[in-house]
Amino acid sequence: MLPGTELTGTSGIGLETCILFAKEGANVLMADISAPALEKASAKLRQLVPSAHRVETQVNSCRCLFLYRTKHSQVCDVSKETDVKSLVDHLDSWGGVDIMFNNAGIMHANDADAIDTPEKIWDLTQAINVKGVWFGCKHAVISLRKHGKTKGSIINTASVVALVGSATPQLAYTASKGAVLALTRELAIVHAREGFRFNALCPAPLNTPLLQDWLGDDKPKRYRREIHFPSGRFGEAIEQAYAVLFLASDEASFINGQDFVVDGGMTKAYVTPEGPPLPAPKNNTLQSSQVDAIRGIGLAGVFRAADHP
Repeated sequence: MLPGTELTGTSGIGLETCILFAKEGANVLMADISAPALEKASAKLRQLVPSAHRVETQVNSCRCLFLYRTKHSQVCDVSKETDVKSLVDHLDSWGGVDIMFNNAGIMHANDADAIDTPEKIWDLTQAINVKGVWFGCKHAVISLRKHGKTKGSIINTASVVALVGSATPQLAYTASKGAVLALTRELAIVHAREGFRFNALCPAPLNTPLLQDWLGDDKPKRYRREIHFPSGRFGEAIEQAYAVLFLASDEASFINGQDFVVDGGMTKAYVTPEGPPLPAPKNNTLQSSQVDAIRGIGLAGVFRAADHP
């Protein structure tokens, strides 16, 4: 991968993406609101990718950040521009940003419909999910220009809820993800001749501990959701992470301004097949052994930013 990559996540999609990027030779800075969660995520990454020769952590009030080259700790609230600017500016010493994954976001438990969603929940959701993405995109572009880059890839996490409606509303979250799609599309066109690509990742509901705890043993509640998936199962975080890795790569050089849907066909389905669900891939976070492509060898002298695509 390229130097100066910035990604978000110490759990779910973010952590799986960090692991994949580390496998490709990236140096990682992870950030989160929870120091214990951050330390746990960092330890997992080191366990799975011991050849990742730079793994750093930093506290962040809204999920986390993974930066490609750094040795630094710093608090960051993605809803505050000064915090985001400070993170991106820190990459100046390593040649600036090349790839940025704006994945920080919230889906608040008190988010409801137009009548019952509290205004403070609406404002909080937009501040993190929309302003945070805006600030990330803004300072990525500034960094790319400052360092004379002729190409760059910015990936923003949206959701399939921005494409389809739901009878179980979380209106502030849905509106925020619709805004991310529109923002991403506009920036893709504005910066196309500079070589800066913007794409929006649209994940379907994923098989996370939070979702499984919420569904519990309520079979009708689970069936009401699973039936929309042609494969008969929820998605896995690693399936989203591979999409991010692709969008960040030069192999995706002609993909720009897209709503990149990774949903197992959910948004294209009407009547889904019957029968048992298909098996799901295993997330790297559930592995106990190394996932390095080259095991027992440090990255120094093996992968270099200049010659590893």
